Amino acid sequence: MKVAISGKGGVGKTTLAGIMARILDERGNKVLAIDADPDANLADAIGFSEDELKLVKPIAEMEEFIRERTGSKKGQYGTFFKLNPKVDDIPDRFSVVKGNIKLVILGNIAKGGGGCFCPENVLLKNLISHVLIERDEFVIVDMEAGLEHLGRGTTEFVDSLIVVVEPGKRSIQTAKDIKRLAGDLGIKNVYVVGNKIKGDEDVFLLKEELDGFSYLGSIGYNENLLKADRLGVSPYDMDNKIKEEVIKILDNLRALHV
Repeated sequence: MKVAISGKGGVGKTTLAGIMARILDERGNKVLAIDADPDANLADAIGFSEDELKLVKPIAEMEEFIRERTGSKKGQYGTFFKLNPKVDDIPDRFSVVKGNIKLVILGNIAKGGGGCFCPENVLLKNLISHVLIERDEFVIVDMEAGLEHLGRGTTEFVDSLIVVVEPGKRSIQTAKDIKRLAGDLGIKNVYVVGNKIKGDEDVFLLKEELDGFSYLGSIGYNENLLKADRLGVSPYDMDNKIKEEVIKILDNLRALHV
């Protein structure tokens, strides 16, 4: 299964992605986790230590490697370069491993903007395409809200796009914008997960405002999520209730794709 997770910054999409990866790992599944959010916090959500993270570098920061693969030249921005660079070895070569989970961090493109037509962006988009089309393990992609790294040629291989939403107008509007973008890209299965839910009233609000989305489940408001963030550890290792909530969400998702 290939799953992309998006939502407004701070709503908990990375938390969901990390806990989903850990649950799949616990069940004996091989998982490829891709951190495609420039904020890059998926490693913490999965539970990698600082020492483990010293072994991995964001792909976008590997300037020499990018030049090698794309044929671009240093200091000559705007010149010709390969549009289909070799990327098939990147997930195994530049990942950090925890159990059955391989994590690849894409990183942020600092120059030219996130949507720039530049060697870095071309390499990252080709990598995402390869992962979604060719890899046979579970793939979880932690996206930014703009779905920047997804292209039309790969979206048919995205089994599900999960939008994490908290009960608030800005988060709800972002979810609507993401669904519109997903429709433009041809992504058919768009789901909602509610986060920071304090009661039935919050769930009713989300379902009412996001009519047309399939609601996979909820993660309740939990102080342990904030504590885990402060400590830099995975919520998976701190709170069984959060784990149980995400298990239900994951099982609901898989039931829709049997």
